[in-house]
Amino acid sequence: MKISGIEFNVRHAPELDPSFAPMEAFLAAFEESAQTGRDAALSLERENGRLCVYRFKLHGTQEMAATDYFYLERIVKFLLYMKGGHKLTIYGAGGMAARLKEAYADGGTRAFDSGMMKDIYEREFTVSSAPLEKIPQENDEGQKLGGNLAGCRIGFDAGGSDRKVSAVIDGEAVFSEETVWHPKTQANPSYHYSGIMAAFREAAKHMPRVDAIGVSSAGVFVENRCMKASLFIKVPQDVFDREVKDIYIRAAQEFGAKVSVCNDGDVAALAGMMELKDTGILGIAMGTSEAGGFVDLNGNIRGWLNELAFAPVDVSPNATTDPWSGDAGVGAMYFSQDAVIKLAPAAGVDLEEKAAPAEKLHRVQALMNAGDPRAKAIFSSIGAYLGHSLALYHRFYSFKRALMMGRVMSGKGGNLIFETARRVLAEEYPRVNATVELPDEMTRRVGQSVAAASLPD
Repeated sequence: MKISGIEFNVRHAPELDPSFAPMEAFLAAFEESAQTGRDAALSLERENGRLCVYRFKLHGTQEMAATDYFYLERIVKFLLYMKGGHKLTIYGAGGMAARLKEAYADGGTRAFDSGMMKDIYEREFTVSSAPLEKIPQENDEGQKLGGNLAGCRIGFDAGGSDRKVSAVIDGEAVFSEETVWHPKTQANPSYHYSGIMAAFREAAKHMPRVDAIGVSSAGVFVENRCMKASLFIKVPQDVFDREVKDIYIRAAQEFGAKVSVCNDGDVAALAGMMELKDTGILGIAMGTSEAGGFVDLNGNIRGWLNELAFAPVDVSPNATTDPWSGDAGVGAMYFSQDAVIKLAPAAGVDLEEKAAPAEKLHRVQALMNAGDPRAKAIFSSIGAYLGHSLALYHRFYSFKRALMMGRVMSGKGGNLIFETARRVLAEEYPRVNATVELPDEMTRRVGQSVAAASLPD
């Protein structure tokens, strides 16, 4: 396989997507090619002066300029959605910085991403360059979060196809419930608020009181405020600012309870830490979209975005385009119910066009449970995607254990994804010293809501 002038081999291609070009394989081949090239680095600054630094090499020749830019642009995109930031600085590669500045400007190819960062950090996204000797020191420490079990707690997990709630008393789940809902199609936030309150009230019935409420929700949250979330994609921006940003804070106030809201990916990692009693865990939730979260070796949440749905995994020119961000090859189209839906035609599975995405997923899962070979091809292809991409995630996260959760990982289909991913990771990337793990079925489905209950201190 040859991408942007870089050749590499892929032995385990997804059955239904043979043109898939794993980003990790491309990065490794590029870096081998550029070993004697020019040193460079980048930094990303986010809230409160938090700063991450990433060092790399470029070929630095005119002949390889396009390849160098493609490599750097994909690295920047990945790090931007992994760690977040409102200020990007490129060190030792001023020409590349100029091209990136153009891409992230209004009307540029990455305007969606700069707009996303502006919404999250409430300030303009900037790109600049500096000499190599000006590389700053990192400032990127983590913080303890979750693991609080005392008292009567509500844990809520807001997904795009279903919402899950648990009533937890002194660490024991005395009640858990899943309810189908369709927040991504609703423009009126009263639909979302009513659904949240219905879940809270149902859980409250099973406890003598409510001391605290923990929320695991798709999206980006700063100080319990919703800054950006696909759940509210249909809500107009002015209404979002007025009624959605504080939606969980308002809901908790009706119970007089303390609330803590966290990205669902981080809660998936927290659930893994609580279940496995270990640290260095990357949690990946595959549901309506893809969510990522990370608990570092010290048991800390790093305050990163971990929005792996927007992070690239496929560098093929034929990579699937994400309809929201407009970028191709990003995780949302490979590790979610949308991945199942996009592969269905290639497998020869016809899905009712008017059916909701969750219903389409359920249809394919039912075929899988019945032993249909077409469904097996779909889930094994997602497993191949995952095996290659776990190696990519390990490059940036250096996790010890990857814990897979979410609706797509349920049932026989989830088991096949898991088995295929483990095999591909072991055979293609033996250098990755990490394990891939699948919790029990109940934890896969409602484990995040139970872990969310432990968020408030």
